[in-house]
This record gives sequence, structure tokens and C-alpha cells, in this order.
Amino acid sequence: MPFVPKRNLPRLERHHHQSHAVIFWTLTLEERARGWLKPGFHHAFRELMLHAAVRYDVGCPTYCLMPDHLHLLWMGMRRASDQLNAMKFLRTELEPALGDGREWQHQAHDHVLREEERKRNVFARTCSYILANPVRADLIEERGRWAFDGCVVPGHPRMHPLDQGFWPLFWRLYIKHREAGPLPSGPTPLSAS
Repeated sequence: MPFVPKRNLPRLERHHHQSHAVIFWTLTLEERARGWLKPGFHHAFRELMLHAAVRYDVGCPTYCLMPDHLHLLWMGMRRASDQLNAMKFLRTELEPALGDGREWQHQAHDHVLREEERKRNVFARTCSYILANPVRADLIEERGRWAFDGCVVPGHPRMHPLDQGFWPLFWRLYIKHREAGPLPSGPTPLSAS
């Protein structure tokens, strides 16, 4: 079979991934490799997500690890936030934990949430969609709890997006910790409606 070089997916300009951007990321393993999704990987993932959150000023209200890919939603918390750098850091640091020569596909897929997708109720539905992946894949029952999902909010290790009272607490923390003030350009912070 002839060699076909990999190409980059089309990307928005860098500023769309900076500042207070909200991005739905999907990381897939080469050849949809399996066998890496274990509690030890989940612990490594959470630790590295915490480092990424602090180092690159991003919050993660929802993530879900699946047998051959993972989803996460990141929110920029500062004007200096840069999710492309955060993603490069996460992919590089996390790849050794995949084991047995497994590696990520050439490029993560990203969906930058538009203004209408950033409204709180619509945003919560996006998070619910991410968390429902194991149900759609018949890995758990409708009311089951997947062992490989959650959120990463620095200082709040026991928060989970399926817990009662999560969203009011999350929004209070988001408002408290998000850098205030007008943005020079680019996306606007989440709106209340």
C-alpha cells in the first residue's frame, strides 16, 4: 500500500482558541486502539488535566473517556488562555500513559462553541451529550454511572457534573475565577440565558 501522508484538519485562526473560548475537544487513538482505558489511566488523565488547567488557565466542566477516544470541554478562564498550547501539553504528557506503543491520531478534533451554544442551558445540554456517550455506545444502562467521566475544577476534586447541585456551584465558581473585564476581541464569556 502506498504511503499517504497525514494532513492537518482545517483550523480556525489561533485567536478562536484563546482567551475565553469554549471548545469541545475529541482525541482519538490511532487505528481506534483499545485496551488502555483503565483506572490507572483515568488517574493519570485527571492529574494531567489539573496541571493543564492551572498552567494554561482552562476549566473543564465535563469530560468522558471512551474505549478508543475521549471527549472534553474546556473553557478559557483568562485573556491569556491558549487551548492549542494546553492541548499540545495534554496530548504529549498523556501519551506515555496509553502504553504499548499506542498514540493519538495526528490531530485532535475541536469544535469552538458559537455564541448561541454558550448560553447556559444550551451549554449544559452539550455537557449532557458528552456524558451520555457510554449510554449511546451500550457500555452502561441509561441510569448507570460511567467510571471514566467527570470534571476538573481546581480545588474541588469531588465535584461531578451528574451530582445534584453541580451546575449552580459550577457557575458560582466560574464567575468567581474567570478573569473579569472587557475582552479585547474574540469570543465573549458565557451568557446567563
